[in-house]
Amino acid sequence: TVEQWRRRVPVQEYESLKRDIERMMRGERNVLWRGRVKYFSKSSGTTSDRSKYLPVSDENLRRCHIRGTWDTMSFFYDQVPHAKQFEGKSLLMGGALENYGGKTLRGDISAVMIDNMPQVARPFFTPDFQTALMVDFEAKLERMAQIVSREPDLTMVGGVPTWTVVLFRRILEITGADHLREVFPNLQGYIHGGVSFTPYRKQFERFVPDPDFVYQEIYNASEGFFAAQANFGEDGMRLLLNNGVYYEFLPSDQWEENFPRVLDLSEVQTGVDYALLITTNSGLWRYRIGDTIQFLRTDPHTIKVTGRTKQFVNAFGEEVMVDNTDRALAQTCRATGAEVADYTLAPVYFTEGKRGKHEWLVEFAQAPASTDRFADLLDENLRTINSDYAAKRHADLALERLQLRALPPGSFNAWMKRRGKLGGQHKVPRLSNDRRYVDDILGFLEQTT
Repeated sequence: TVEQWRRRVPVQEYESLKRDIERMMRGERNVLWRGRVKYFSKSSGTTSDRSKYLPVSDENLRRCHIRGTWDTMSFFYDQVPHAKQFEGKSLLMGGALENYGGKTLRGDISAVMIDNMPQVARPFFTPDFQTALMVDFEAKLERMAQIVSREPDLTMVGGVPTWTVVLFRRILEITGADHLREVFPNLQGYIHGGVSFTPYRKQFERFVPDPDFVYQEIYNASEGFFAAQANFGEDGMRLLLNNGVYYEFLPSDQWEENFPRVLDLSEVQTGVDYALLITTNSGLWRYRIGDTIQFLRTDPHTIKVTGRTKQFVNAFGEEVMVDNTDRALAQTCRATGAEVADYTLAPVYFTEGKRGKHEWLVEFAQAPASTDRFADLLDENLRTINSDYAAKRHADLALERLQLRALPPGSFNAWMKRRGKLGGQHKVPRLSNDRRYVDDILGFLEQTT
C-alpha cells in the first residue's frame, strides 16, 4: 500500500545514493536497478558546484525519455496538423558524452538521447551526430552554425533557450539575414525546457517574426521526462503519468523535514508550490529532485515549474521564488521595450543604519532607456506579484527598493565558461538566499575588467 511504501522506503537525497551510483558507474550490476546501467546523465548543477550523475537504465531511456519525446511529437501534431517534422530536419542543442573508466558513458541527458535516437528519426536530424556530441561547446556551436546555415529545410529546433539564443545570433551573423525566416522558410516550431521561457520570448519573436511560429515547453530533466505542453493556447504542461515515474509531492512546510509529510496525485491542489519527489524505472527511490512545481489544473494534471527548493530568496521573510522574478521581469520588459539575456539576484543583508534589499545582476540583450526607471518598475511589479515582498517593502520598513546592476554583454557566458558550465543543460542560477553567486560574478568581472 501507499502507507507501507512511505513507511518502508526513506526519502533520498543525492548524497544518500551517491555511493551506490558510483558503484553502478564502475560497471557493477544489480545495485539500484537490475542489470548493468550504461548511461548516466549529468545534472545541470545550478544548486551545487559538484556534478551529479543520475542512472539512465535501458527501461528509463526507452520508456521514459524516448517515450516522452514521442508524447511531445504527438501533442505537436495534435495542435499543428500541418506539421512537417518528418519531412524536413530537426536541430537539437545537446551536450556531450564522455567515457568513464571504460565501463559507462556520462553526460547531459540530451546527449544520451541523441546517442540513442530511434532509427526512424535519424534521417531527419541535423547536424551530423559527431558534431552534435562534440565536447568543446564553443567549437561545436560554430560548427553547428556553419552546417545548419546551409540547411533550408530546417523545420524544428529544440534546446535550452540560453544557448539557442547564442546559436541563432551566430547563424544570422553568418548569413547576413535579418531574421531566421529568411534562412529557414519552413521553420515551424521551437521546443524548449530547462529554464523559464518567459524572459526569452521577446528575443525569439525577433528571431522568428511569425505569429504562426509555435513554442512548446517540455520538462525533460536528467532524472526523467516528466511533462510536455499539450495545449499551445494555454500555459502549463501535461504531467506524463505512464512514463515509468511514480510521483509524490512535498508541501513547502515539509521541504526541510527529515521525515516529511508527502501527498500523492489525488491530494494535490492548484496554486500551491510543491517539491517533487520521484521514484523511477532507473533506481531513483523517493528521490528529491530539487524542482518545485504548481498544478494549474488537476483534470487533466497540468503543471508549471516554479523554481528550485534551493533557489529562492527569503532573507527577510519575503519568500520570493523564480516564477515571481521571471514574471516581474517579463512585465517590466514589455512596459519598457527592454530585453533580458540573463539575470541572477541575491539579498543584501542588514547593516548598521541600513535596511536590506535585493541586488539584481542583469545582462540586457536590449537595454532600457533608463535603468533606474526599469528598476522602479521591476520592484513595483514584484510587489504586485508577491504579497510577502510587498509587505516587507511597505514604507521601506524592512526592505529598500531593489538594486539593479546592468552587466556588459557576454558576462554570464564568460562566468559560466570559467566555471566549466558552458553549454548543454547548464543554467545560470537565478536566485540564491546567500551571496555566493552574486559575489563570485562581481569578483570575476572585476578581475577580467
